[in-house]
Amino acid sequence: MANETVFTRWAQNPIITAKAVPRANSIHNSAIVRFGDRYAGVFRVDGQDLCYRLHVGFSQDGVKWQIDPEPIQMQRADAELFMADHSYDPRITKLDDTYYVTWCNAGPRGPGIGLATTKDFKTFRQMEDPLPPANRNAVIFPRKIGGKYAMLHRPSDRGHTPFGDIYFATSPDLTHWGGHRFVLGPRGGWQSTKVGAGPVPYETDEGWLLLYHGVWTSCNGYLYYMGGALLEREKPWHVRYRTKDYLLAPSEPYERIGDVPNVVFPSSMIIEGDHLRLYYGCADTCISLAEAKLSEVLSFIKAHSF
Repeated sequence: MANETVFTRWAQNPIITAKAVPRANSIHNSAIVRFGDRYAGVFRVDGQDLCYRLHVGFSQDGVKWQIDPEPIQMQRADAELFMADHSYDPRITKLDDTYYVTWCNAGPRGPGIGLATTKDFKTFRQMEDPLPPANRNAVIFPRKIGGKYAMLHRPSDRGHTPFGDIYFATSPDLTHWGGHRFVLGPRGGWQSTKVGAGPVPYETDEGWLLLYHGVWTSCNGYLYYMGGALLEREKPWHVRYRTKDYLLAPSEPYERIGDVPNVVFPSSMIIEGDHLRLYYGCADTCISLAEAKLSEVLSFIKAHSF
């Protein structure tokens, strides 16, 4: 099965553009989940001042969205906690009745990881940053591993990260993190410069499905692709399979042309039965949608693995 047949792009892509929020320069790399009988999301909105802020949005069908024109205002137990004017690339994980939002909270000392909780997508409570700068692409697992909260993250730098390895970590309380384990790093071709975790991992009988972005440095700059991996269920730092072929590549005009050209950035997936709906950022400018059968994604990862 060729990778071009695994994911089918939505015919009306992109589904979200800067027109959704007044004074927005772009909307991309955002987090979307099922919320009751509708959908909710936390969106990266880059304003015309070129600061990046997080906004909440809702949709009945996951395609047509109403995004709050005002950024999320966090409640904080500690006044020293802050939400940076460069807050971006969120992920959302549901654990029991609570939604956990992670994002890149980029302060004066570089990109770190922000963490907040919500139950209704109206009130958000900011917690301590789980990891110090510099770090990006943090995503919390949807269940505890070994009795502890678990997370994937990518140690970074204060620049554009000419490297990138994905690590696993655990915490007893969502504040104190340790037990760091290497998961996977760059490895040839389209993922030879850096890799980063994408949507919240999804547990299957084959292991945790991880969709991730890989970056290749060409003579014309960075290109972002999407690959897939299967991680052991109780030891997710052990990689069972990892694609040597990409699952999605920048090929459409809205993926090729934008503020940062040649980018597909997977950030959310919703799986219901055998149906997988993928939301991804395009060229750091807009959000698009692609669909696949979960079974075919798993088969492709196993058949096209290193």
